[in-house]
Amino acid sequence: MSQEFPKQSAKDFHPEVLQLFDQYVHGGIDRRGFLSSAGKYAAGAMTAEGLLLALSPNFAQAQQIKPDDARIIASYVEYPSPNGYGTLRGYLVKPANAKGPLPTVLVVHENRGLNPHIEDVARRVALDNFIAFAPDALFPLGGYPGTEDKARELFPKLDQAKTREDFLTAAGVLKTIAGGNGKVGVVGFCYGGAIANFLATKIPDLSAAVPYYGGAPALDAVANIKAEVLVHHASKDERLVAGWPKYEEALKAAGVKYQGFVYEGVEHGFNNDTTPRFDQAAAKLSWQRTLDLFNRTLR
Repeated sequence: MSQEFPKQSAKDFHPEVLQLFDQYVHGGIDRRGFLSSAGKYAAGAMTAEGLLLALSPNFAQAQQIKPDDARIIASYVEYPSPNGYGTLRGYLVKPANAKGPLPTVLVVHENRGLNPHIEDVARRVALDNFIAFAPDALFPLGGYPGTEDKARELFPKLDQAKTREDFLTAAGVLKTIAGGNGKVGVVGFCYGGAIANFLATKIPDLSAAVPYYGGAPALDAVANIKAEVLVHHASKDERLVAGWPKYEEALKAAGVKYQGFVYEGVEHGFNNDTTPRFDQAAAKLSWQRTLDLFNRTLR
């Protein structure tokens, strides 16, 4: 039986532990490295293992919409992706009682593949009256393996050139999908935020791109962006916030229509409600801004 801890927030952890966890999540250190370094911050019954468990996702606790919710139609679908890994697989969610063609949104996961949280995000998007498609970059390696640790180990084994082609294919699928209106937006988180930025530089008729705490695209490619861009960053995410001014400068120089927000006092991953780094106020505000953009540009 796994050990259970009360629901916590980022304020319950030493800042150094949060930094260590961020390094662990992004492959800077391995599990042993986290446990070794975090040990000095463990206190009482909370061991280093306990700290890691407490910071790790709790998918069941955060789930907002059940997969069999009667308001949606959800399925796993596959499409040819000849320029990528050959076959693309993802989670397609539509409102059950859709009336007329609907706008479409590509939902791009973090660096762990299509986990239960991102599937839940896709269902949330569908309930706001969009067709949502969330591909699984790990499908060529067997798909999301069921645990975050295993997923994190698999992710570096991907050929990112092929993976990016798969996401380009996914956006193309949405342009012509049954029930869609031909307009496509993309929202991505962390790794997926970087993919959202990348897709904006590659797809001239992409309508909107929303990177959550994602790496900036190649700055010399920013002039190719025709989509409206909405950037969300966390003020405590120093690594990515440091790159935002140059990206913003390039967006301005290229005449791209954009908005950028740095949410004060929150951590990387603040929109992910499966972990203590979640910040309800920042998540609610950023998500409303995201939906407002999609409703304005895709309908």
